[in-house]
Formats: sequence, C-alpha cells, structure tokens
Amino acid sequence: MPLSDDQNSDSDSSRLSESTVSSSDTEYSSQSFNSDSSSKPSSPASASPPKVITFDELMAATRNLSNWTLAHEIAVNANFCIKHEDYPQNSFAGTVKQIVHKAFWDHLESELNEDPPEYKHAIKLFEEIKEILLSFLTPGANRIHNQICEVLDTDLIRQQAEHNAVDIPGLANYVINTMGKLCAPIRDNDIKQLKATDNIVELLRQIFRVLDLMKVDMANYTIKSLRPYLWHNLVDYERTKFQEILEETPSALNLTTEWIKESIEDELSSISDESSSRPGADSSSKPIISPTRVLNNGYLKLLQWDYCKTIPETLITDEVRLQELREKLNQLKVIACVSLITNNMVGAAIVDVPDFTDQLKRISLPLLEGMNKKSFDLKEALNAIGVQICSIVNKSLSERGLPTLSEEMQSNLMGQIAHVVEKNSPVCSLIDKRIQLFMRSLLALPSFQKCMPTMPGGLSVIQTEIEFLGSQYASIVNFNKKVYGPFYANILRKLLFPEAAVEKTEAETSSN
Repeated sequence: MPLSDDQNSDSDSSRLSESTVSSSDTEYSSQSFNSDSSSKPSSPASASPPKVITFDELMAATRNLSNWTLAHEIAVNANFCIKHEDYPQNSFAGTVKQIVHKAFWDHLESELNEDPPEYKHAIKLFEEIKEILLSFLTPGANRIHNQICEVLDTDLIRQQAEHNAVDIPGLANYVINTMGKLCAPIRDNDIKQLKATDNIVELLRQIFRVLDLMKVDMANYTIKSLRPYLWHNLVDYERTKFQEILEETPSALNLTTEWIKESIEDELSSISDESSSRPGADSSSKPIISPTRVLNNGYLKLLQWDYCKTIPETLITDEVRLQELREKLNQLKVIACVSLITNNMVGAAIVDVPDFTDQLKRISLPLLEGMNKKSFDLKEALNAIGVQICSIVNKSLSERGLPTLSEEMQSNLMGQIAHVVEKNSPVCSLIDKRIQLFMRSLLALPSFQKCMPTMPGGLSVIQTEIEFLGSQYASIVNFNKKVYGPFYANILRKLLFPEAAVEKTEAETSSN
C-alpha cells in the first residue's frame, strides 16, 4: 500500500506564513554566536574525527528520517493521503498475484464442496476477518467488540465444523452487516454489492477486497485527525527528530553547511564588488556580513537549484514543493520575457487587443508544461508561442481594418522570442534579476506583514501568479527558519566567527 501525495499541495503551504516568524539579524547576532544554538553539541563544523556508526544506529537514523518527513508532509499538505493501489494486471507481479489468489480461492471452493465440507481454511479466513474488524474499533466500543468476539469465536466455529453445523453464509452475513456499521459512507455501494453476492467463495473474496479499502479509509481518517495536533507541535517535533538524526549521523548537516558556506562566499564576493566600485572605499576593513542576508541568499538559490543534486538536509521535507515552485517560476519567467519582447516590438499593435495578457498566458502555459524536463524542446515551444502571438495580433489588426504585421516584422518578433532560450539573452537575464529582487524583498518582510512588496517593472503580466507563488515560497522559508534556526545559527557562528568558536572549544577542553 504505497504512500502517495497529490502534487497540487501548494495552496496549503500558504497557511504556514500565519504561524511563522522570520529571522532578523538580531536573532543571528554576534552575541547569539557566542553560545551553541542547538540543544546538543553535534556539528559538522567541529574538529572531531568522523564517528563510525553501526548498522543498528543507521537503521535508527533511517526510521527517524522516515517519521520526520512523513509528519511534515501530513501537517503541511492537506491533500496528503494513502491510496489503495494494486499491481497492474499485465505486470509480472500482477500476474503472479492473480495466479496465486485464484489457486487459493479455487482450493477453498473445492474444500467447501466436499462431502462433508472441509472448513479449515474458511475458519482461518473468519479469524483474520475478526482481527481486522476489531482493529477498526475505537477505545470504549465494548459492546460491538464483545459481539464480534462472540459471533466470530473461532473455537466455537471449529466445534460446529466438527459436527457439520457451521453456518458459513450466516457468519458472512453478520460480517457484512458489521462492515456496514463501521465503514465510511463512500463504501456503502460496496456493502450493497456484497449483500447481492450469492456465491460464498466469491463473497469471502470480495469481503477481503472491501476490508482492504476500509483499512485505507481508516488510515486516512487517522491522518486527518492527527493533522491539527501535528501542525500545533510540528516545529518542536521536527527539530527534535532532526536532532536525533544528527546524533545518530553526525554528517547529517554536511550539505547544509556547504550550502551556507557557498552563500557566505557569494556575499563576500558581492561586498567586494561593491567596495571596488566605490571610490575611496577602505579595502582593508573587514566586511560586515548579515547572517540573515546569507540565509536569504541561500534560500534564493533554491529557486534555481539543479535538483539532480542533493538538496541541503534541512530542506529535504520541502524538496518537492521547492522544485514545483522553481518549475512554475521558470514558466512565468518565459511568459514575462515574451510579453516584454512583444510590447517592445509591436506594442502599438497590441495596445487595443482585448485581454492580450490573458491570451498570452492561455497559449503559453500549456506549451511550457514540463519545460524543466531534459527532453523538453524550449525552442520549439517558443516558436509555437511566437506563431500564435502573430496570429492574435494580425487577427486584431484585421478586425480593426488596419494592415497586418509584415513578414519581416513577424520573423523578427518570432526570432526575438526564440532567443529567450539562449543563456546570454539580455531580456531573460533582466526578468530573472527582477524576479530575484521581488523574492528577496518578500523574504525581507516580517512574516506577519500581509502586504506584498512593490512589483518590479516588467512583471505586471505575471503579477497575480508570482505573488501567489511568492506567498508559498515565503511560507516554506519562514517555517524552515523557525524549525532549523538553531542549527543554522550554530553553523553560521562557526563560519563567520571562527575565532570565537576556537576559543570556546579551547575553554571547554581546558575545563575538562
């Protein structure tokens, strides 16, 4: 019974912003770096030799990781559920299962058709049915619990079988009626079909099929019931679970440390470039780096992350959501580029085209679906978008009695649109910088502030969509800071203030 996740879960992530707080520079101030921010001293930045872990410790860490990611997914994804899936019938596994099951049920039918009937396997089935029914009961349901145990008393059924007095159809009928009381409304039709089945072997077979569906229903009901509790306690739970993983696997922050280190290097490079461009700047002074800016720069990198690479450990639980955001932002970036090019080249021709922006998005989004796949041909998609834009513009011009675009103009327009695919495209570079500027401004806002930052020029065509994605992105980031802030602070302290870290290590060594 595989776990599944409806991919369209972004809407739920926006709720995170209401309960999270963004980290300010005061939270990661130099003062906070003078003491360990994490609850335990485990850190990849320490000078301790690597710890050799046992297989049991590895399995314990794996279980913690599984519980941690599952709890996060249940809490933040309102569409998360368990689905009942079977092997495809034409698959090898499906064929084997079908053959084995048919052999079992055929054998059961032959036993029940014997004279006198053989009830050994039938009794085992009722024993299993009894345990499944009892597992559906809530604590305190004593009356129905006692009734199930009394009616499906396998010892009594065996005694009846020895005297050829067991009522298999009667037991099956009781099971169906009990299932009808315990099942979700969605299974009512399945219960009706069971009542209409006459063949006892087929009836038992279908009872087990419906019981499997009821197990899934029960699991999803439990998930739904747990979600508010998990949400309320998620920050502490995730932080505690990750600390347990870190204790079992000291290298569990290595990728996160490298991610933060790269962001620090980028920030130093940026400060150096700014200093060199200012006349009279003191190049000998030590640059002041904002820890919050370092983290925000790291988060911004995730919007252009190559997800073939492993993501930092502290972001594993949101990897799918971040990847979806990146893909949608890339689509919006192309649409903004196409809009900017079209306005610059034939702006006068489209000024009176009704809903041109909406038309552009309607034709572009389907053509750009899956554009982050390696097999996707972006140039072909851009050519198709260019053709349709020319068609829309010419149609509008004809309806107004104006001359249509010349062949040369159409060719130039389509060529400029197709050029977006090139890495050195100035239009693409400009739009990308403006999207980054908007997202950076969004992360700088306090999480309780509901208004959006000013939309940079050139993005008005995608304003509604980018504000929606930005809200989801900020929610993920703010929640991640809230959970893993202590771990980030510990890493940042050792990377930004190595002297203080060394002094503290020496002090701890001398005290021991």
